[in-house]
Amino acid sequence: MGLKQSLIDNNSIKLQASANDWREAIKIGTDMLIASGAIAPSYHEAIISSVEQLGPYIVIAPNLALPHARPENGVLKTAFALVTLDKPIYFEGEDEPVDVLITLAGSSSDEHMEGLMEVTQVLDDEDSETGVDLDKLRRCRSAEDVYLVIDQALADAL
Repeated sequence: MGLKQSLIDNNSIKLQASANDWREAIKIGTDMLIASGAIAPSYHEAIISSVEQLGPYIVIAPNLALPHARPENGVLKTAFALVTLDKPIYFEGEDEPVDVLITLAGSSSDEHMEGLMEVTQVLDDEDSETGVDLDKLRRCRSAEDVYLVIDQALADAL
């Protein structure tokens, strides 16, 4: 399933959300996927537990986190959730704050990798120092804005 279709099907976009810490920020995304039936609550717990044990492995670029855990930890169907924060939060051990989170629930290893590749494609920006352009998502104020950003990124990638 593609990123855009998943966001539509799961009603899983929350823009300019408020979170006091990284645990709250992750919960915003996982709560939407629990509500849609894409994941079990155990998936949220697995993400939190993994970050506590392994450190902030989900911070994949400055300002960007990709909360995820293993498929067997409660993924019922492949899905994504997108959260932008009104104020950045910090993960323990990270110098850079995070204000964009894309929760990934892959129902298999293949689905997980395909999801990672699509997110990378949407956020890819060769002109950016980090190779990622989060400003496009930060400027979004509606789900329709997000869909346009995804459509444009995928069209540019062709």
